[in-house]
Amino acid sequence: MIAQPGTGSDEDRRLTGLALAARDGESGALAELIAATRGDVERYIRRLADPQSAEELAQETYIRVMRGLPRFAGRSSVRTWLRSIARYTVVDRYRAQAARPRTRPVEEDDGAERGAPPQGSRIDEHVALDDLLAGLAEERRTAFVLTRLHGYSYAEAARITAVPVGTVRSRVARAREDLARALRAADRAGRPEPR
Repeated sequence: MIAQPGTGSDEDRRLTGLALAARDGESGALAELIAATRGDVERYIRRLADPQSAEELAQETYIRVMRGLPRFAGRSSVRTWLRSIARYTVVDRYRAQAARPRTRPVEEDDGAERGAPPQGSRIDEHVALDDLLAGLAEERRTAFVLTRLHGYSYAEAARITAVPVGTVRSRVARAREDLARALRAADRAGRPEPR
């Protein structure tokens, strides 16, 4: 259903008009839309992500808005549309961070001899963890990474992924089961056969 005149607030109608005008190529409409909504988008992102990333994530959100404008039809309010894009931008950032191995700087004097192979290589652990996480269903992986690796509460993860808290709990529990099963299978595969 397309937003009708007389539905929603005057501000919502104004913003919808700006989005439709920007979609149709009207000069200055996009800049006015961004100026009118940027503060709301950044505040929304700060609730979902770490505040230091809000400005960068807002920029990424508006890049996606520009790509999506040709498909905007006004079926929902512009604020709802922008929040949806912002939420996906934040979730995509966390997924990308989870897929990258974490690195830490090598200290000049870390007790290891120069040229000696690292003991219990952390890189191998990260590669193994990435492989295990890649085997999870996307929803379970996202819930697990947000709560277990990034330290978000279940309520925060629920806000980020726009699902109920119980669903996040369930996805994390199932992800743990899947990971435990995968670890057992990997352990069995790595054992030498009895002679």
